[in-house]
Amino acid sequence: MTVDPGIVAPGPIEGKPGAMLVIISGPSGVGKDTIIEAMRRTPDGHGYDYVVTCTTRARRPGETDGVSYHFLDRDRFLALREAGELLESAEVHGNWYGTPKAQVRATLAAGGDAILKIDVQGAQAVKERVPEALLIFVVPPSLEALFQRLRARATETADQLELRQRNAAIELARADDYDHVVVNETGQIDRTAATIHAIIADEHARHPARRVRV
Repeated sequence: MTVDPGIVAPGPIEGKPGAMLVIISGPSGVGKDTIIEAMRRTPDGHGYDYVVTCTTRARRPGETDGVSYHFLDRDRFLALREAGELLESAEVHGNWYGTPKAQVRATLAAGGDAILKIDVQGAQAVKERVPEALLIFVVPPSLEALFQRLRARATETADQLELRQRNAAIELARADDYDHVVVNETGQIDRTAATIHAIIADEHARHPARRVRV
């Protein structure tokens, strides 16, 4: 997807019946990126459109621009935000994150499921704007397991790691705000992905005529 200020149509659009906006959320370090990768590998996941988040944070080793994230400088990001091209945006851990509105709209209009991987702040903002969105919260088996994952990742400074740990404890208290809570057990990424697939399939079966406006 090209992030371009000219591609967002004015006013909300309504997706085709059954098309869903699915938010996969959770605290930093819970494994959201790895879960998305596992979902992509399975046949069930090929029918989804995985919306690529914009961010101002630095690219980590192994990440690809336009696939992992749209890596933007701060001025470019804020210009998109000011132009109303982001479905949600928030400053998290000192960096900006936001969801491109155009990709979400195009997916829903085509009848597909748009999968958003966003933080807790962003999930709440989207739910307020799009009540029909399906919110799935991924949690670790324990806080200590989450902290171990963050330390093992070794991508933050000591101060950044401390901030993420404090925020994670606060974010986990928001589980009741979500439609479903899924535990990402250590070493069970494929099982977690399968659980999320099953939740989405069940929502389709129960609400085949759902129409999402974005």
